[in-house]
Amino acid sequence: MFSRLSHLPFQQLGLFWILLFLLPVSSFGQSDPALNLKGAIDFHVHQGPDSVDRAIDADDLARLAKKMGMRAMVMKNHFEDTAALVYMVRKEVPGIELFGGITQDLAVGGINLEAVKHMAAMKGGWGRVVWLPTFDAENAVKSAKSTAPFVRVSENGHLLPGVLELIDFIAQHHDLVLETGHISGEEGDLVVHEAHQRGVAHIVVTHAMAASVRMTLHKCKRPLRKERLSSLCMGRPLEQIRLSAPATMPGPYAPFGPKSCILATDFGSVQKPPEPQRPLEPQGLLDFMVALHKEGISVSDINLMTKTNPALALGLKP
Repeated sequence: MFSRLSHLPFQQLGLFWILLFLLPVSSFGQSDPALNLKGAIDFHVHQGPDSVDRAIDADDLARLAKKMGMRAMVMKNHFEDTAALVYMVRKEVPGIELFGGITQDLAVGGINLEAVKHMAAMKGGWGRVVWLPTFDAENAVKSAKSTAPFVRVSENGHLLPGVLELIDFIAQHHDLVLETGHISGEEGDLVVHEAHQRGVAHIVVTHAMAASVRMTLHKCKRPLRKERLSSLCMGRPLEQIRLSAPATMPGPYAPFGPKSCILATDFGSVQKPPEPQRPLEPQGLLDFMVALHKEGISVSDINLMTKTNPALALGLKP
């Protein structure tokens, strides 16, 4: 994906991501004064309160992000929508733009157009993102070899009617962002195609290279379009090794570059020993930026993926 990363040997690139994941925050220095969080947007953060442990509450996270110069964050919860949460936190912490959304997991009834309508209508209008099923996606449950109930989005190679109705609603509301969640690569390809055909303005493939999603190059049957962005999340750094290939591949894979990507952290979980604790989201995003810059990615490309692209996806001026 990135020009210099694509020339690194596979083993060396793997070692780079391992070190990125294991080294403490203090191991990274800001290698370029132009590389900073001013105007940055983290498109994928997890915060408290939640029904699972989170590293920091939403208001404290907003204060920290504002202090470090960030412009905005998209706050996510797998079990309930966050539109009301960000409305309240915006009042408590003015000066930073916060956005929420809703997943289509079992806690909200699976594919639930009515829930999406209410999320979008929440006072303030800050509920912007609709994630297709994540933890409860059929693909995610089966990948984990679990027997738990799941949410289905397709059958026999076709999207279910409820999913198509949801896509049509999002297409009618151009401020909304459709994210693919944790559905399979094949299902993601179907969703992106239908969303584009039906006029959805903003489409994001959620951490496309995660093991459970497996949106590999061979499964991306259609070239990326301007409406479609791929979210690269630091929360799964080892899986980003796969992103080294596209920049060297011709044809429909050529657009897999900074113009088609958003960098995000997916941070906020509490790591259990012996896993090292991750930094909080603002520092984590800066670490991600610095690490990529040290591997030869330009400041302008990093800014494109952390500032310009996420702003455009949210309907903001870059």
